[in-house]
Amino acid sequence: MDDISQTDDQEGNISQTDGQEGSSGEEEEISSDNVSDEPWAISQFLEDYDNVPVWDRLKVQHVTSIQWLADVTGAEVQGLNVGSKTLTFVPKKGPADLAGRSFDIKAETDAASALLILQAIFPFILFASDGKGEPLSITIHGGTNVQWSLSYEYFDQVLMPALEARFCIRIDRKLNKRSWNYGKTSPGSITLTIQPVPKGEKLHYNPPKRYVYPASYNIKTVQISILAPGYAHEQLQNQLFQNLGELYPDADLQVRLVEDSGSDQKWNVLLVAESQDGIRWGKDILRGMNKKMRSSDTFVKQVASSVCRHLHEEILLGGQVDEHLQDQLVVLQALCDGYSSFPRGEDPVDAEPEASLSGAVDNLSLSGDRVRKDKTYDPFGHGSMHTQTARWVASQLLPAAEFYNKGDFVKGVGFSL
Repeated sequence: MDDISQTDDQEGNISQTDGQEGSSGEEEEISSDNVSDEPWAISQFLEDYDNVPVWDRLKVQHVTSIQWLADVTGAEVQGLNVGSKTLTFVPKKGPADLAGRSFDIKAETDAASALLILQAIFPFILFASDGKGEPLSITIHGGTNVQWSLSYEYFDQVLMPALEARFCIRIDRKLNKRSWNYGKTSPGSITLTIQPVPKGEKLHYNPPKRYVYPASYNIKTVQISILAPGYAHEQLQNQLFQNLGELYPDADLQVRLVEDSGSDQKWNVLLVAESQDGIRWGKDILRGMNKKMRSSDTFVKQVASSVCRHLHEEILLGGQVDEHLQDQLVVLQALCDGYSSFPRGEDPVDAEPEASLSGAVDNLSLSGDRVRKDKTYDPFGHGSMHTQTARWVASQLLPAAEFYNKGDFVKGVGFSL
């Protein structure tokens, strides 16, 4: 079995990652290690859909983000092109050496995900303080509502509030223009203003209140965002209210956004549920209506049924995050100082909140009943394959990070510059 190892190279020691060990881990592999100025290499990208292995290669958003990192770090790069199966990255500078406070990043295609580009460069810019406390301003040109990527609405309504509440990370954001990968494409962009972690300081985790299952999980509100052809707005909203009303009869259903997508090929619905104790879950659906479909009525029912069902299934797990939020937070957990926890709820009744870990860790026993340290040889733990891969990559690139109870608890390395 291949893993990350140190090998001698003419440029120095290079960390080697074999992409076959995980699934869809390109962004995690890029983002986990770009905070340092150490050389690294990724080989043999592999994705796995429905348990069917498919060889993958660098996509446009990967190349765009790595090229930007290469430019600002003066890196020597090999294999940086769309379709490449291997990549070597040897930076000469780290985040503290970033020159300038305003940047413009543009992908070669309109459909390349702006949010995946941000994901890949985020740890780097998070620690790129200039010592004066000045923020970074970054405009990213690319897709905002793209398949296989978080949507801008999910980023704005779910991910960003979680970063603010749990890590005190503040990012002012603006959607300049929307861009889809369905239907006719057009240029899109977002602008972000980031306040990096001050030099010499560490990222800290703020635990939530202790949750009690199932009382803390009673749904208080569900916010609805609809991006769809204008003619379908009323019908889609009514169908969502009907489905959600049956699932959560006591919840306050709120319409947060209704926008005309202008095309039958552009449908995106986001639901954000919040419990009475402040636990939040997001679930969205991005689809295009089949041109052979004679009526939109059936499609509207399918969209509403699917997104409501998947939200309900997520909530029933009894976790504290949804599937996609969990995998987005792994890198930050590994970088922050001390323990953090974002369980998704594989065993909701038995899940212990993060507050209970601190008392048990002093008497940690790998065979104990309460806390078990995870082995990190392969993608591991609870959650999706994305999350498991993110943990594995973080554990290899940040070997001082520790994982417990199938990844439900993480002890970060306390990274600082």
